[in-house]
Amino acid sequence: MAESGPRSEGSDEEELPTLASLLQQPSLPPGGLGHQRSPSPADERQRATGVVVVVSSGEDEEEEEVMEVAPLPERIKRRALEPPHPSGGDAAGGAGLWASGSLLAPGSGGLQVSSGDLSCGSQKGTHGAESSSLCPLPASQSDSADQPSAPLVSGASPETSPPPKKSKYTQKEREAISQAAWQRRKEREARRREQEQEKERKRALAKMLKAQRPGECQKYITVVLDPVLLQVEGGGQILSALQAANYSCVVESQAVPCSITWRRKTVSCQVEDGDEWTEEPNVLVLLCLEEFLSMVHNYKQEAKGCTAGQKETLQSYVDHVMKKMPGKILAMTVVEVENYFRSRTVQSKKRPQQAAASGNQEEEQGKRRKKKLKDSDLEITRMDVEEALVDLQICKQVQVSFFESWEELGEFATMFTKAVAEAPFKREREKTGFSFYLEKGWCGGVKVDPSGKGLLEVWKRQIQQFNRVSREMAEAIVSAYSSPQLLNQAYSRCSTEQERENLLADIPVHRGDGVTATSRRIGPELSRRIYLQMTSHDPDLYLDFAG
Repeated sequence: MAESGPRSEGSDEEELPTLASLLQQPSLPPGGLGHQRSPSPADERQRATGVVVVVSSGEDEEEEEVMEVAPLPERIKRRALEPPHPSGGDAAGGAGLWASGSLLAPGSGGLQVSSGDLSCGSQKGTHGAESSSLCPLPASQSDSADQPSAPLVSGASPETSPPPKKSKYTQKEREAISQAAWQRRKEREARRREQEQEKERKRALAKMLKAQRPGECQKYITVVLDPVLLQVEGGGQILSALQAANYSCVVESQAVPCSITWRRKTVSCQVEDGDEWTEEPNVLVLLCLEEFLSMVHNYKQEAKGCTAGQKETLQSYVDHVMKKMPGKILAMTVVEVENYFRSRTVQSKKRPQQAAASGNQEEEQGKRRKKKLKDSDLEITRMDVEEALVDLQICKQVQVSFFESWEELGEFATMFTKAVAEAPFKREREKTGFSFYLEKGWCGGVKVDPSGKGLLEVWKRQIQQFNRVSREMAEAIVSAYSSPQLLNQAYSRCSTEQERENLLADIPVHRGDGVTATSRRIGPELSRRIYLQMTSHDPDLYLDFAG
């Protein structure tokens, strides 16, 4: 027997049947038990639709109540499709179902309304007449029994569903937003590329600066030697000395025979540019001893007015080289010049001895005259060489270096190569921004530690800033007065102005050591300038009247 829950407040008019009325025997219809009622068309339609007709009788047997009870699935569909009513007994139960928003799951045993006013169900899926009388279905639901079933919805009916949401942006606005996003992405990519290029440029610049440092610059220098130089007697020793110093050497024909040039592998700071080879402006030319002596002799003859530009001199040779190598800085070398002068000295000493030993002076003198006349054109003295070199330096600014052996020339070529390699680094280091030359010690300044070490050197350099004050003069003053405070105290102890001005005049200044040592005084002029600088309150005072 199905249990009926408490009735809703809207169904107070309907009274529950009593237990006595349920136990009474039902009244037979007219005709008795044997009379069977023929089914009517309404009954066939109700049976087809699954509607159960329940006949109940109250206290008055004459009154009969006929109710139609639909199956549970059909009632669920009807109640789900029924809109909530503002008032009414059965409507209140429907409102509770609509308000709960929860429907019966398939296969469940009954229906529970969340409001708690109505509860109906059956055990094991059976629906009896007794349970139907306890849970009457509102008439409004029975009217919609013939309506087609619709899908279960919660919250609203299909007729009251909201319209589709309107687009937030128009087509033009979407295109503008897309264009702006694409532009921002393009700008980010451009900034990223610029940052990468900046990193590459800094990396290349650091590599270029590293390539100029001493110890690294030698790796980027290549020495180019003329093949004629290697055919000379000691040319192979020059090549060996360069290779022993780990310099890269190549043999190529040069515009000037017996010459050496240099190439540098330039590391550019531009990322797009690769490594390039550039020619260094220096060139070193080797002159054979015979050629050099001939040029000096021709200069001597030209100076005497014997020849006028007919033979080659040192100046004409330099002009010839500069035409073939314009823009180059020329340096020339000669080997074994001193050996030539020694041999000339030895021969001049041996000749009188040989003539005295032979006893035939007249015969020897005749031979000497003939040889002198024969070799008079090539007889060169040290004075002739010095005159030719001075003339060359003044007119062409070219210097000639002399070496006694080929080993010395090889060492000179190695040192010359090192100087060429370090030249860019030294030029950058000398760019101090001042129009005057600064010594290395002055550029670095003086370091003073917390203990006061270094203050004496600072005081000494302050005195050296005066015009015409040497390091020895500053050291003499500092040795007498080791700080500006001590000098001011000495000025305060003087009684007259003249005494203050001449306070430092008699301080001795020593120069040199040993036999070359000299001594002098500071003098009244420098003493007066230092006094004015230490005591004057005029910022525009001109101390050096003589300068």
